[in-house]
Amino acid sequence: MADRTAPNCHLRLEWVYGYRGHQCRNNLYYTAAKEIVYFVAGVGVVYNTREHKQKFYVGHNDDIISLALHPERVLVATGQVGKEPYICVWDSYTVQTVSILKDVHTHGIACLAFDQDGQCLVSVGLDSKNTICVWDWRRGKVLAAAPGHTDRIFDISWDLYQPSKLVSCGVKHIKFWSLCGNALTPKRGVFGKTGDLQTILCLACARDEVTYSGALNGDIYVWKGINLIRTVQGAHGSGIFSMNACEEGFATGGRDGCVRLWDLNFKPITVIDLRETDQGYKGLSVRSVCWRGDHILVGTQDSEIFEVVVHDRNKPFLIMQGHCEGELWALAVHPTKPLAMTGSDDRSVRIWSLIDHALIARCNMEEPIRCAAVSTDGIHLALGMKDGSFTVLRVRDMTEVVHIKDRKEAIHELKYSPDGAHLAVGSNDNSVDIYGVVQRYKKVGECIGSTSFITHMDWSTDSKYLQTNDGSGKRLFYRMPSGKEVANKEELKLVQWSTWTCVLGPEVNGIWPKYSDINDINSVDANFNSQVLVTADDYGLVKLLRYPCLKKGAKFKKYLGHSAHITNARWSHDYQWVITIGGADHSVFQWKFIPERKSKDALHIAPQETLADSNSEESDSDQSDVPEMDSEIEQETQLTYRRQVYKEDLPQLKEQCKEKHRATATKKRERAPGSSVRLHFIHGYRGYDCRSNLFYTQTGEIVYHVAAVGVVYNRQQNTQRFYLGHDDDILCLAIHPLKDYVATGQVGRDSPIHIWDTEVLKPLSVLKGHHQYGVCAVDFSADGKRLASVGLDDNHTIVLWDWRKGEKLSAIRGSKDKIFVIKINPYMPEKLITAGVKHMKFWHKAGGGVIGRKGNMGKTETMMCAVYGWTEEMVFSGTCTGDICIWRDMYLIKTIKAHDGPVFSMHALEKGFVTGGKDGVVALWDDTFERCLKTYAIKRSVLAPGSKGLLLEDNPSIRAISLGHGHILVGTKNGEILEVDKSGPITLLVQGHMEGEVWGLATHPHLPLCATVSDDKTLRIWDLSPSHCMLAVRKLKKGGRCCCFSPDGKALAVGLNDGSFIIVNADTLEDLVSFHHRKDVISEIRFSPGAGKYLAVASCDSFIDIYNVMSSKRVGVCKGSLSYITHLDWDKRGKLLQVNTGAKEQLFFEAPRGKKQTIPATAVEKIDWCSWTCVLGPSCEGIWPVVSDVTDVTSSCLSGDKKVLVTGDDFGYVKLFRYPVKGKFAKFKRYVAHSTHVTNVRWTHDDRLLVTVGGGDTSLMIWNHEPEGQRDSRQCDSEESDIESEDDGGYDSDVTRETEINYTIKALSTNVRPMSGVKPHLQQKEPSVDERQGVVRGSRPPVSRALPQPEKLQTNNVGKKKRPIEDLVLELVFGYRGNDCRNNVHYLNEGADIIYHTASVGIVLSLTTACQSFYVEHTDDILCLTINQHPKFPNVVATGQVGDSADMSATSPSIHVWDAMNKQTLSVLRCFHSRGVCSVSFSATGKLLLSVGLDPEHTITIWKWQEGAKIASRAGHTQRIFVAEFRPDSDTQFVSVGIKHVRFWTLAGRALLSKKGVLSSIEEARMQTMLSVAFGANNLTFTGTISGDVCVWKEHILIRIVAKAHTGPVFTMYTTLRDGLIVTGGKERPSKEGGALKLWDQELKRCRAFRLETGQIIDCVRSVCRGKGKILVGTRNAEIIEVGEKNAVCNILVNGHMDGPIWGLGTHPTRDVFLSAAEDGTVRLWDIPEKKMLNKVNLGHPARTVSYSPQGDMVAIGMKNGEFIILLVTSLKIWGKKRDRRSAIQDIRFSPDSRYLAVGSIENAVDFYDLTLGPALNRINCCREIPSFVMQMDFSADSSFIQLSTGAYKRLVYEVPSGKQVAEQAVIDRITWATWTSVLGDEVVGIWSRNTDKADVTCACVSHSGLNIVTGDDFGMVKLFDFPCPEKFAKHKRFLGHSAHLTNVRFTSGDRYVISAGGDDRSLFVWRCVHAPH
Repeated sequence: MADRTAPNCHLRLEWVYGYRGHQCRNNLYYTAAKEIVYFVAGVGVVYNTREHKQKFYVGHNDDIISLALHPERVLVATGQVGKEPYICVWDSYTVQTVSILKDVHTHGIACLAFDQDGQCLVSVGLDSKNTICVWDWRRGKVLAAAPGHTDRIFDISWDLYQPSKLVSCGVKHIKFWSLCGNALTPKRGVFGKTGDLQTILCLACARDEVTYSGALNGDIYVWKGINLIRTVQGAHGSGIFSMNACEEGFATGGRDGCVRLWDLNFKPITVIDLRETDQGYKGLSVRSVCWRGDHILVGTQDSEIFEVVVHDRNKPFLIMQGHCEGELWALAVHPTKPLAMTGSDDRSVRIWSLIDHALIARCNMEEPIRCAAVSTDGIHLALGMKDGSFTVLRVRDMTEVVHIKDRKEAIHELKYSPDGAHLAVGSNDNSVDIYGVVQRYKKVGECIGSTSFITHMDWSTDSKYLQTNDGSGKRLFYRMPSGKEVANKEELKLVQWSTWTCVLGPEVNGIWPKYSDINDINSVDANFNSQVLVTADDYGLVKLLRYPCLKKGAKFKKYLGHSAHITNARWSHDYQWVITIGGADHSVFQWKFIPERKSKDALHIAPQETLADSNSEESDSDQSDVPEMDSEIEQETQLTYRRQVYKEDLPQLKEQCKEKHRATATKKRERAPGSSVRLHFIHGYRGYDCRSNLFYTQTGEIVYHVAAVGVVYNRQQNTQRFYLGHDDDILCLAIHPLKDYVATGQVGRDSPIHIWDTEVLKPLSVLKGHHQYGVCAVDFSADGKRLASVGLDDNHTIVLWDWRKGEKLSAIRGSKDKIFVIKINPYMPEKLITAGVKHMKFWHKAGGGVIGRKGNMGKTETMMCAVYGWTEEMVFSGTCTGDICIWRDMYLIKTIKAHDGPVFSMHALEKGFVTGGKDGVVALWDDTFERCLKTYAIKRSVLAPGSKGLLLEDNPSIRAISLGHGHILVGTKNGEILEVDKSGPITLLVQGHMEGEVWGLATHPHLPLCATVSDDKTLRIWDLSPSHCMLAVRKLKKGGRCCCFSPDGKALAVGLNDGSFIIVNADTLEDLVSFHHRKDVISEIRFSPGAGKYLAVASCDSFIDIYNVMSSKRVGVCKGSLSYITHLDWDKRGKLLQVNTGAKEQLFFEAPRGKKQTIPATAVEKIDWCSWTCVLGPSCEGIWPVVSDVTDVTSSCLSGDKKVLVTGDDFGYVKLFRYPVKGKFAKFKRYVAHSTHVTNVRWTHDDRLLVTVGGGDTSLMIWNHEPEGQRDSRQCDSEESDIESEDDGGYDSDVTRETEINYTIKALSTNVRPMSGVKPHLQQKEPSVDERQGVVRGSRPPVSRALPQPEKLQTNNVGKKKRPIEDLVLELVFGYRGNDCRNNVHYLNEGADIIYHTASVGIVLSLTTACQSFYVEHTDDILCLTINQHPKFPNVVATGQVGDSADMSATSPSIHVWDAMNKQTLSVLRCFHSRGVCSVSFSATGKLLLSVGLDPEHTITIWKWQEGAKIASRAGHTQRIFVAEFRPDSDTQFVSVGIKHVRFWTLAGRALLSKKGVLSSIEEARMQTMLSVAFGANNLTFTGTISGDVCVWKEHILIRIVAKAHTGPVFTMYTTLRDGLIVTGGKERPSKEGGALKLWDQELKRCRAFRLETGQIIDCVRSVCRGKGKILVGTRNAEIIEVGEKNAVCNILVNGHMDGPIWGLGTHPTRDVFLSAAEDGTVRLWDIPEKKMLNKVNLGHPARTVSYSPQGDMVAIGMKNGEFIILLVTSLKIWGKKRDRRSAIQDIRFSPDSRYLAVGSIENAVDFYDLTLGPALNRINCCREIPSFVMQMDFSADSSFIQLSTGAYKRLVYEVPSGKQVAEQAVIDRITWATWTSVLGDEVVGIWSRNTDKADVTCACVSHSGLNIVTGDDFGMVKLFDFPCPEKFAKHKRFLGHSAHLTNVRFTSGDRYVISAGGDDRSLFVWRCVHAPH
């Protein structure tokens, strides 16, 4: 029988021939040690040219395509391709991994670059978005990521002279990135007129923001900032592939084969044309250059590396070459010399010296070469070609001997016979031809048995036979040289083959995996001497197997390096080396063969081999060498812990079921009960499938786990305390080295690990997000800072955590098989071990990854436990066979027999070890495992008298051992915890049932006892009094599901699973009587009340038997149930049985005969039931949850006083209801402690205790019942009911508007007006008269007969010289966003300045100078603002904006943190709050920032804003959250409020834990919509509600309500830090006592109200802030008011329109004042020099347009209802008003001679009024046939024409006052206009941009000088153009700040300012015009 282990010899990679030049660039550098680093295939190569040595980095598993060198030039980063590609940072000196970066990119990593100090690494992915990612590479952490570009990116570089700036380039683009916070923000390079927009291939950054880049056409483009400033034409003849910067300058390399050197200012120094040198050739193309000192490295497309010395630049050295393009298939080895021959699709054949590692000859052929062979005497080399021919060359001078073409298809294999007489040639034509060598290769035979192409051939040693393999998987034999097929296989039995390169045949069966018929092994070669076989396959693996290997799936050693398919593998002639060649990577690898040596030497093998060498996981042969698995372990490996439904799924399920309970919402739901329960004691310990989960704490208490509870047990007092943070089974537990903290991992879809304090039982950190299904092992590091964990997913993922921060440090797939243990090395926290099924691995952390190696142990055993020994290399592990394995590093030194059966637990002591096994023995060992010092057998005979129970059996299987306090603590599989005294006696402390479900539970009728019966085949009696022990136990022949005490408590009936039942004596548990009448499980058993005369026995075969207890006879059978019986209860008289069945039937039977009764529901309630354990019927309708189709209520029990019904369900919840539970979905209190289903619940006889049993968790839990009235305040670990209260939460119009508002993103905005027709820039132009006559515009004859063209625009009131406007600067903003944002006005600088926002601008207003300054970095509307109150961060502001999808691109929602004084951006946080950020808040230390999103989940996120790092994030609530604020004294506690929502949050590590506010403590309190929050001392929280009440909370419990603090909603609250006073603001009518603003004391008991003198009927305060003696108020009406605390004086600081859009703008003809008219029904007069509102007129109707008369003495206002008004400016009296139209007036204009008034409306009309006729305002005419509504109107300078722009994109001209349309273009062209506000017309076609398909240019205005036009559009942009601009897409400057939809824009007199009016933002922006100098 052949040995089925892997061979003991090795391969070590010795040399790689080649360099990857194709499809890669910039991948060749000098390291600090002057070695050369590059890559080939999947290997990083470090080549020392002086010593001609190579080192290899083999940490990748696929092709490497990118490389970057760290600035210190020792570390290298390489990126690879693949589905989950990763980046390795490694040391070029030791070639060991330093860090692995993964989990971000897909497809591959195209470029890499380090920054100047080497801290950060940037990478670019090959995914569709070309994602750019910035890493903190040492920690393996992503700092920022963003979509890079829509097309390929070719190069990326950090700007080495400016921090946090990068440049990337690629297909037709170059982008300049800035990194701030976690945001990467790009600006596209502007090519302008300087150069063509083209693909940029490479770049280098220089100082002063200069960037040099190489373009596809061979030019160098030079950039300054983002603009192209010059080009260096023709630097290369074609594409520049590589650019390298060094101290002396720059080197560039191009496709033209030249390398050019430039100085630091990019002046040319010299050029080296490699094509012209000795080694050069036509078509040489440079892919990589590196210039260091006087050496230049050049890498070419054809896999060569040249080294050029600058002095002697005409003689470059060729230091490396390899095959280039196409696949490499041909390989042959010389029969007597160390030479290898290769031939490739690049048509070259090359001969390599295996000793000198060099190319010694090369010859180019006519055709691609596919195979090669060398004759036996080494004289001839035969090459098979792709075209079906073959050529024979002489080896010594490469001259041709013969060229023969007999076939059409490629020759794939040829071989000389061992006697040298024949050559066999196999082709893809399915045949083998035989040629005679001596007859000058005459064809002498042909083999034609195959039906497919020939793949492999071998000759026999006597040259008489040939065997072939073909593509169809057939193996055939032929006689030689004739080529006849051998039919009789007998004659082949004795044939010896001279070589074995075939993949088929019994000798090589083992190369194929067990169950596959895949055809992926390309090449095999046998080494007969050493009996090993090498194979090469499509996955890039080289494998060593034993030869022969007869059985499929043999064990092997595998070596990575080639990335994709390996085409061929051959042993060298003396078997010293293996040569392998890669197809696509066209590389040649030379491996040194290291034969079997003594294992001692094996310890000294260089680390290289061990990395690539592995007893691979895939080699999964029949494990004949692994003993049978122990039954216990077998069982345990089968456990999956998967659940159909996890608790995490509940919220979604509830959402889905919301509809169900909407219907019932009208009915009043039953209130939750007043009383509650508290967990008191648990009998149970989880030992049956967990190990090493039992420890002493610091204080000598014992910590362990059972079900979902962490238990801390005090053995002196016999009491327990509980950690209840988990909600499902805990599977593992580890204790911190200081023994005060514990880590526990649980089952779950996203399973968390909790680290908690054993004293206070509070979580310190919760680790989530990286394990699925469950966490099965955890371990702390020796310093206590790190935690390692293993998940239950299919890969058993291993994660290393910094647990306090909650940060994942690294993660890796552990193993396919189950892992039982993980341990961190106590001496070196970077290292760890894992042990499990057929698995022992040694790991070390590298950045974001972990690198693992298998333990070297020959055959793989299953390990059950492992510990580190007394030095960092020593590891001891216990196997499943009872051995202890001793390891040094990763090598097995020896094994020692320790136990019979598996060693389940071991513990390292100062001087030795203690082990425990399945044999129930505890053994103490010395520190080398030489001697066993002592053993303790766990037996009943040594049980000490103080034990709290009884041992079930001797020598129970030991699962956990721990030492401390002079004792050994032992946990057993049977659920017992024992304490072994060193001297021998054993005390039993805790015990529970063993494995198997526990269903049966009964409480004693008058003693504090209970009985349980379980599937573990035991019946047990427990003492419920404080002694908490098991009093008696009896083994049963079968498991049981139910039990019941008789009414006198003397007998106990037990129903068993085989259909029998017994009655036993309740004290001795001896049988009294037994029956066996049924086949199926007995599911319920009950004595009748009173004397207990009858016994009802229900079974799963749907019957209930009634027995007479005294006579022991069956007296009745209840029939008629459709399904198995689940519950039964007797009535008080013992005459009636109530029954529930599995089909949800509620049935009644008469006793004792069992007759079925029908009883109406109303009567059922009146019956006096002796007990109630049923779950059906109207009186417990409310116990069924909303999601009752997933979870069943398994049990219930009514308390003796009939007030409280307790239920248990399949989710592990214990719930208390108020009885009777009528109406659906009653409210309840619920408790989590059991993990999965709670199978039974019972009250004790006096209702003092509640007893519950868990199914799968085998535990018995005892709860204290605390009736109403005597509860202490800290109680309330219960959660309130599932469903949000149906109360609607209250209504208020302002709140509704705020919730339902849909924030549009500017980039996606659409038309503000309902336009129709073709846009101007898409209209076909009519040729003008001149053009029709053949006169081209602009080429008029020098002397024109015609009149000169008049000015387009009358240019009055501008100084003598006309100067164009160059720029606009934002000077003033009138507006404040108060109507849908809150808490957004704050004091800065001790109250000298205030800060607020409108549109996308943050505004700082100085109260002393009234000057404004602006923060304008936001790209879209700001929604929230907060300031940092910590003194370390003065004037730091955070603002959050709207955004669309959260793809981390520039339009994603983001938060900016900035300095309010200098407006510097400190950090930008791109976030996943899709739609926008609605609340931000700084923590107490100012370092953390909390944000809330508008996304559907209303995500809450916490940031370290300085680093841009997201710490934690979690879905907040299903409905809108308005505000979330940190407690002013905390960095971990915060509160969120929203629609029917208040939650109290804690940040634990990276997890957010929350508690809902508990209202039940106050009668009739209901959950309302909460709007605002403030804080008081001693953990008080105040929340303002929609009804005007303020709720006061202590921790998360409501303790008081301040009724009607305001009459309307309390929108805002502010906590003053210095004195604790609280300011509230709400919606209220001003009255004598009350106002919308109130100042309260610290406890919200007394207050003082302030009135805001705004003249509004209702004041609505949206924001408050308190400074020194002043309160700052922001209102819904866009006012900001300062109120003095002493004198209550109001000072209005800011005014604005309260509702928009603002449509009308009118500027005064001579002064710097202007009017605005808006939807809020006001017209306001603003003064620019005074920076304030001078006046406002309330019109009572929304206003649409406003205009001054030419003299400035009158104002005309057009209204939305069709009316217009004329006011006199001096007195503001109405001069006249008129309403001739029913719909909105769009524009209104006075004619320049003040005679006419034109009124344009939506009714497609313009009406003319003659003002000289007085204020009667009779219409004198109107313009007809206007195609659509009128937008803008302008009069001509002589008042005789008017032009209109209309909603159909048509511009029309009419005569005034006749109203006739002017059709003649020639006439129109000669009109001079008084003003121009039209967006239409040939003169302004250029203002329409390309991307206005959905949105429009809405308004325009030409300057008074007639030289500029300014426009506003739907995207919120103000643009400045030259006028006229008849060319499409004219050049312009753009100015941002407004929200979407600008409605109007105007120049003031003298072109001093531009005013722009916002639609969505209700704000007016005043821009100062900057004129060009003379």
